[in-house]
Amino acid sequence: MKFPPIVARELRVTARRPSCYWIRAALALGATGIGVFLYLANLDAAPQFLGKHIFSGLAVLAMLFCLYAGRHLTADCLSHEKREGTLGLLFLTDLKGHDVVLGKLSATSLSGFYSLLAILPVLALTLLLGGVTSGEFWRVAIVLANTFLFSLAVGMFASSLTRQSRWTLGLNLLLMVFIVGLPAACFAVLGLWLPAHRFFPQLLLSCPFYSLYLCSHLVYYLQRPAFWWSVGIIHGLSWLLLGAASWIVPHCWQDKPRQNARLTGFIQRRAVTASAGYRKRLLNRNPFYWLAARSRFKPLLVWGVLAFIGAWWLWATWQFGTLWLTESNSGTNLAVIVMFNVALKLWVPLEASRQLAEDRHAGSFELLLSTPLTAREIFQGQWLALRRLFLWPAMFGYAVAIVFMLVATQHSPADQRDIVTAWLCGLFVFALDVTALVWTAMYAALITNSPNHATLVAATRILIAPSVLLLAIIVLTRAAFSSEPTAHFEAYLLWWVGLSVAADLIYGLTARRRLINGFRELACSSRPTRTPEKAR
Repeated sequence: MKFPPIVARELRVTARRPSCYWIRAALALGATGIGVFLYLANLDAAPQFLGKHIFSGLAVLAMLFCLYAGRHLTADCLSHEKREGTLGLLFLTDLKGHDVVLGKLSATSLSGFYSLLAILPVLALTLLLGGVTSGEFWRVAIVLANTFLFSLAVGMFASSLTRQSRWTLGLNLLLMVFIVGLPAACFAVLGLWLPAHRFFPQLLLSCPFYSLYLCSHLVYYLQRPAFWWSVGIIHGLSWLLLGAASWIVPHCWQDKPRQNARLTGFIQRRAVTASAGYRKRLLNRNPFYWLAARSRFKPLLVWGVLAFIGAWWLWATWQFGTLWLTESNSGTNLAVIVMFNVALKLWVPLEASRQLAEDRHAGSFELLLSTPLTAREIFQGQWLALRRLFLWPAMFGYAVAIVFMLVATQHSPADQRDIVTAWLCGLFVFALDVTALVWTAMYAALITNSPNHATLVAATRILIAPSVLLLAIIVLTRAAFSSEPTAHFEAYLLWWVGLSVAADLIYGLTARRRLINGFRELACSSRPTRTPEKAR
């Protein structure tokens, strides 16, 4: 078997899947809807800038899609083959590392690439509104395609290094932050700390968003070499990562013998002795509690995230505020609360679905449900594990939020009632969202393929859907009454609370009812099987 027939076969198999057509149509309709939404949101803009605003908004969203879709599609493609033991079978033939990597790349990326192509005609429609040149459109198309390839390469390289899906996703994100975020952070730090406030734009050449910024008509003609250097560096990094993955794959699929077995055994015996009391305490309370909370030091990760957010707040307060907890620091306080809110609302459903998804994939529920352990005890153990992990950090976040609320009321006595109402509504919605996210994620873990997919389903139903509806209400109200959002603050706050509570009750209660009434059927249902084409 040679390289071209492998890729051709994978492309034919993937192109014949019905989901490939449905995803492409859904992305095109979604881009059209977002374009109409942006048009209504910019009705008060000058006619010569209307097309530019819509084009810029769609381009940024398409960039986020490329950065996410590529990593998501290739994040677990090679590591899953290692866990299943099928990667070694491929190397029993005369296939090389680049054959496997490029074949998997072709099989996993086709639907995402078709989706990107479906977005481009919607971008091109803004040419009819004015404010956008044809050269700007084609430069954005080049940058999006280049970014999509780069994202695929990052996911493929991370997947070639590890076996476990959690390690792959973490390494995937860390690698993206290292390549894209670290140079940009150095750019900002050097510009702020150097005495002459001199910036070095060369540090941004590996950032896709910098390439997107250079696509603008005026900026491109002022910095044309920087644009092509940025595109070239990102494209070169993509092929460098794919080449590294091609070299790693043939050397990492075998099971390696343990090195220093005596030292490893000593460390394991000490760890078992140290954790014996911890394991006994959890098992006596709830057996599934021990399964879901076996990692003794995982709560330290949550506190580590809180420490990072706190360090950022201290740095921002020192950099942008003159005094501690002053009115000028209210934006920093709000940013800290938003960061904590987003981090916890994404982490909680991931942990709620992880153990259930892994047990279902491994077929462990057939053994668990043959014991006296009931479904309610399983849910109770999962809740105990989540409480051990997130309860005290959440309480600490609540205390910090109340302090920030009191500070905001002291410096804005005229708006004291609105500030207190908004903060209390936020605290109430946070608690309700977290509860609904746990139940929805546990249910999604039994009907999807992975904890990441279950987290995405839960976040879409509980967090994204109400936010999109609220944003649509704000835009339509602004287009109908030509008023600023602050003029209807109380009405929008009521809409936000109502939509959030409705989503929590509808999806959360539905998931809870289905889990309690049909847990055995869901847990022991047939797991997703891999077709021979996908195994290749």
